[in-house]
Amino acid sequence: MKLSTKGRYGLKAMFVLALEQDKGPIPLKLIANRQNISMQYLEQIFSALKKANLVKSVRGAQGGYLLAKNAKDITVGDVLNVLEGPVSISECMLDEDICENSNTCVTKGVWEKIKKGIEDVTYSITLQDMIDDNLKNMQEKI
Repeated sequence: MKLSTKGRYGLKAMFVLALEQDKGPIPLKLIANRQNISMQYLEQIFSALKKANLVKSVRGAQGGYLLAKNAKDITVGDVLNVLEGPVSISECMLDEDICENSNTCVTKGVWEKIKKGIEDVTYSITLQDMIDDNLKNMQEKI
């Protein structure tokens, strides 16, 4: 299983917003420069995040984006679900009609456990947890 750049970049961008959440709206240009992501790609990503009410935009000279909720209330799973869609280890997990053996499949239980494990982890890590872990790692390097 591999995340697309949309999921990886979106999570990085959300981390920047979380890190700067007390400083007001953050321009996409700042995020793009800090994370080395194309502005056009970030605009697409933020359009999806805004539709999902994870971020809000502020227009004008001092405009940019803000988290729509506190960093402790947004999980990695929230972000990845918007940008990547639901966790799917196998096509049959999204649509049982794809496989005629869905009811008797010997591997279906394995795929369901993997899916649940990924969801349990991603929905248990908040943006605030990411900030806390980052600060802890930086302090350990000193």
